[in-house]
Amino acid sequence: MEWLVELISGPGIAHSILILAVVIAVGLLLGKIKIFGISLGTTWILFFGIFLGHLGLQIEPELLNFLKEFGLILFIFSIGMQVGPSFFSSFKQGGVTLNLLASGVVLLGVTITIVIHLITGLPIATMVGILSGAVTNTPGLGAAQQTFADATGATDPTIATAYAVAYPLGVVGIILSLLLFRYIFRINMAQENSQLDQLSESRQTEAQMFSLTVLNPAIMGKTIREIKKLLDREFVISRVLHTQTGELVVPQTDTKLLAGDKLLVVSNLKNIEAIEALIGKRIDMNREEWQKLDSQLVSRRIAITRSAINGRSIGSLRLRNLFGINITRVNRAGVDLIADSRLQLQLGDRVTVVGTEEAIASVEKFLGNSLKRLREPNLISIFIGIAIGVLVGSIPFVIPGIPQPVKLGLAGGPLIVAILISTFGPRYKLVTYTTMSANLMLREIGIAIFLACVGLGAGGNFVETVLNGGYLWIDYGVIITLLPLLIIGLIGRKVCKLNYFTLMGLIAGSMTDPPALAYANASAGNDVPAVSYATVYPLTMFLRVISAQLLILIFL
Repeated sequence: MEWLVELISGPGIAHSILILAVVIAVGLLLGKIKIFGISLGTTWILFFGIFLGHLGLQIEPELLNFLKEFGLILFIFSIGMQVGPSFFSSFKQGGVTLNLLASGVVLLGVTITIVIHLITGLPIATMVGILSGAVTNTPGLGAAQQTFADATGATDPTIATAYAVAYPLGVVGIILSLLLFRYIFRINMAQENSQLDQLSESRQTEAQMFSLTVLNPAIMGKTIREIKKLLDREFVISRVLHTQTGELVVPQTDTKLLAGDKLLVVSNLKNIEAIEALIGKRIDMNREEWQKLDSQLVSRRIAITRSAINGRSIGSLRLRNLFGINITRVNRAGVDLIADSRLQLQLGDRVTVVGTEEAIASVEKFLGNSLKRLREPNLISIFIGIAIGVLVGSIPFVIPGIPQPVKLGLAGGPLIVAILISTFGPRYKLVTYTTMSANLMLREIGIAIFLACVGLGAGGNFVETVLNGGYLWIDYGVIITLLPLLIIGLIGRKVCKLNYFTLMGLIAGSMTDPPALAYANASAGNDVPAVSYATVYPLTMFLRVISAQLLILIFL
């Protein structure tokens, strides 16, 4: 059995991989435990790593540091690829208010951290660890550790220790704030549901189908191309029923509209009033009735899987002229978009095509429609992005007032590059599509390796640190968690008049906390918290990572 003892306690690659695998596996199993419906999830990997580190099990320092940083890069880059497509669009319309409030939560948390640092004299590195734990933001922890190492050439185990001490009550505190708001504002859930605008923000912008009849004499005899020039709105005419002849057609740009024609229009609810005013009256003719008329026409979803299509606009493909079909909607990441001619298609989009069986078969060959192709991982864009991210993160730049050059580091660089690549890459023919399952797998592997390494590295002096005053960090963490949420929550409800369900999603998103979102969704019984969570998550995640680095650089 000497070989087993040596494997467990001795040095070497096999020992390191064994310890890492055990920490991750046991941590994930513990993460399935729920107390009062609340689970700490993958953070148990950190706690179990601390436990084994306290017992003396370690990985060689060089290998530990490499695995930790590589895991962080995988995690951060995957997050950037996930939130990138919605990062800039999250600022549009009502998202501006929600993002400003979420930014307020981040700013107040950073301010309170600075105040506690100045009053208590606690090192800023430790305070950033408390901040990251109090707001349950693991990328902030990674950014702080990496920035501290770059600035000093050394590591500070109290960053991870402070994070581990503050994290559990951070999760509880966020959910507690949601319960406090329900009590403070005397929330009546049924009343909140009735007050919800039935035409929610998402439905206002998603593609919807409407039936109209042509009544405006000014457009009779005009082509669809001419009519669209009169109205600068996004809409697609999917079918035209010429009532005078009874003919149902897939309209082309030169199709003329006549008096009494019935149209099946795809647009969003914000545009429908303007479209009605130009064309005519909205009629009660649902999709099933149109389908009964479609004796020769079929509607089918086709996946974009040809790389040559990636980044090209619908108009530039000239599919109507080439195949005699009509694209009515584009489904991207589960959201239906209007098939405007200016919309750029991306690999993985699913377009709804209307036409004859023969025409649709030709379009399938043109667009790809190979689900097998979508399942193939696009590793080139991932590793090109990581390489560029590391380069960008290593560039020093000077900020007035900061004594030494600032770097985005191995957290900030890959995050920013991932957001930019996933957002703008398709415009330059770069295939950035990754299935949700593949992205999740990459992200979870990265965070698991990172947390295991952080725990093993911090475990040696964890108990000693907590007993020598570290228990006070819990109090600091509670203040950092609750005070910003209470202030912004009051502003959101009383000043901005946010619905309680929207407020719950905002609170969970401003802390990038999935357990709080799960609680909010279960309490609300609808998807409103998830919508507001997704709206503020990208910007909040970015601010959390950058602010953690700036705190270290400015106050070190």
